[in-house]
Amino acid sequence: MVQEYQSPVRVYKHPFELIMAAYVRRFPRSHLIPVFVDSEVLKETQSQDGATLVTERRCVIDIEAPRLLKRIAGVDYLYFLQKNTLNRRERTLRIEVHNETFSNRVVVRECCNYTVHPENEDWTCFEQTASLDMKSFFGFESTAEKLAMKQYASSIKKGKEMIEYYLKELEEEGVTYIPRWTPPVDPGAARLQPPPCSAARAAPLSAAEAGQDGKEAAGPSEPAAGSPDDKLDADYIRRYLGDLTPLQESCLIRLRQWLQETHKGKIPKDQHVLRFLRARDFNLDKAREFLCQSLTWRKQHQVDFLLDTWQRPQLLQDHYTGGWHHHDRDGRPLYILRLGQMDTKGLVRASGEEGLLRQVLSINEEGLRQCEENTRVFGRPISCWTCLVDLEGLNMRHLWRPGVKALLRIIEVVEANYPETLGRLLILRAPRVFPVLWTLVSPLIDENTRKKFLVYAGNDYQGPGGLVDYIDKEIIPDFLGGDCMCDIPEGGLVPKSLYRTAEELESEENRLLTDSIYKSASIFKGAPYEMLIEINEASSVITWDFDVSKGDVIFHLYHSRRAPQPPKKDTLGAHGLASPGAANAQVIDRNWVLGQDYSMVEKALTCREGESVQGSHVTRWPGFYILQWRFHSSPACSASSLPGVDDVLASLQVSSHKCKMMYYTEVLASHDFRGSMTSLGSSHSGFSQLSAATTSSSQSHASSTVSR
Repeated sequence: MVQEYQSPVRVYKHPFELIMAAYVRRFPRSHLIPVFVDSEVLKETQSQDGATLVTERRCVIDIEAPRLLKRIAGVDYLYFLQKNTLNRRERTLRIEVHNETFSNRVVVRECCNYTVHPENEDWTCFEQTASLDMKSFFGFESTAEKLAMKQYASSIKKGKEMIEYYLKELEEEGVTYIPRWTPPVDPGAARLQPPPCSAARAAPLSAAEAGQDGKEAAGPSEPAAGSPDDKLDADYIRRYLGDLTPLQESCLIRLRQWLQETHKGKIPKDQHVLRFLRARDFNLDKAREFLCQSLTWRKQHQVDFLLDTWQRPQLLQDHYTGGWHHHDRDGRPLYILRLGQMDTKGLVRASGEEGLLRQVLSINEEGLRQCEENTRVFGRPISCWTCLVDLEGLNMRHLWRPGVKALLRIIEVVEANYPETLGRLLILRAPRVFPVLWTLVSPLIDENTRKKFLVYAGNDYQGPGGLVDYIDKEIIPDFLGGDCMCDIPEGGLVPKSLYRTAEELESEENRLLTDSIYKSASIFKGAPYEMLIEINEASSVITWDFDVSKGDVIFHLYHSRRAPQPPKKDTLGAHGLASPGAANAQVIDRNWVLGQDYSMVEKALTCREGESVQGSHVTRWPGFYILQWRFHSSPACSASSLPGVDDVLASLQVSSHKCKMMYYTEVLASHDFRGSMTSLGSSHSGFSQLSAATTSSSQSHASSTVSR
């Protein structure tokens, strides 16, 4: 498996030429990086005008590895070849590195770039990418890979410290100004130019040193380094996301890049992406799958608009005993829930599971917003909140089976869509019945989340080691012995007159899972999914928005002047046998001929797993339009026409011949639509609250605009 690394953009608030003067001081060796034993210049070439310098070196590295592993490999040092291309005119340095030792067993590639900051020419940007392909290593592939990744992560941090060290060393020597490189001029013309003046000492020009005044006051206005708009800035990561290791930063950036490629601008905020990475211990593949499932759920049920569209019923306002209350000592938003005073049976009977689930989801959405606000207020990353649960009054009534069922369902939904949002859970005044409730709910709670639980029985929360260790004394609620008034409903029993009948509750059960503008569909090999739309007026606009959650599909749009016949009943289904495409009604008759009975009005569009596609089509004729999604199988890798054993086994698995998606379509009448086609690009994206940007890029096919 190939290991990859992508760094954020690190910004040095110094001119490019000064950074280059600091960089060349690391050669031939540096005491700041002990593993970098030595280096020698193999070749050095320079362009005729002196603008470009190419330096090739062989570097000697002493990897920190067990002595036994070195003896098995038969080497004490590793050799790498480095090629540096310095362009003084463009003010760029490109560094390319690959391994010379064990090149037939291990492939190591690294590419680094120093460039001028796009918004301030007196600042320098640094970006780094690398890959490691461990093909074979004497049976110790896994061990060698872990050692290499650990060593590389350490060297990344050392590299930044080294540049800063040599910058300080230059400053101590009085080198604060290096003139920029200029093309050579005629000696006669040079005599006509006035001599340059400088207030600071200039460093001697060498093969890798050229520059300009590094004082920021002389340059243009400074860009807002570390602002949320500068997504790849290391200062932004430290300010808004916290201290991440180099490999964690790489996972975040690579997952963001993947989202940008597949969602085209509709990506969630970095804080949200980071939560899913942390929940999967920064395993990129697992986090990507986890996040995509949640984004699909949010889009399908329009959760992003919950706070704006859902009005909390008066019943919950009066009897749901929870609310936000200041913040804890770490600046996290504090939510207090007086579970012992809540009539859970009454709430379930009066509002149903759906009402309680929407209430909890709205609380979590409010928590996400409060974390962002506290991040701005306290000037440090805050990505989770603290929950205080008061269990005084908890009894067997709270263990009513439908109530426990509702609680378990809510926990399951929250765990799947709001990972790493709970920083700490303080459970106070736990009664004897609490272990019974804990036994029921703990299996559904993630192990990392369970570690954040602190349980206090009786009055153990009072005094040192208790509540005051986590919450300032001034904001401890009055019902817990503090002086702060807490605006949380008292709760009490829900009047039975508000109870709803079992039929009413059953009619709304699972509504959140079905009440959606999006529909789900499965596409099987040989059984495409087709949707029929009848158009009575030309120039109407058909719009579509679909996400491919599993497999690859090919999307077609057809037109027919003939009305398709109702699909015939599946013959296998009539005998009690389920065929793979039994659920997919075929609109296009198998006897129809393309070009005679129906025609293609949009070019075929291949949609890969994980992609989000929006598009529209202006109809030229009335009639019947058919949207078709067809299973797409990747071409076989083998050149042979005969199937291999793996291909035969895969063909026996129905799941390998099945794609899943969710879609939404709408028809706009010609007299209702006014505006440009691109305004239809992503009218139902559904990521507005989680997304930092809602722009979409479009790809035009004739009269259709498709953004992928």
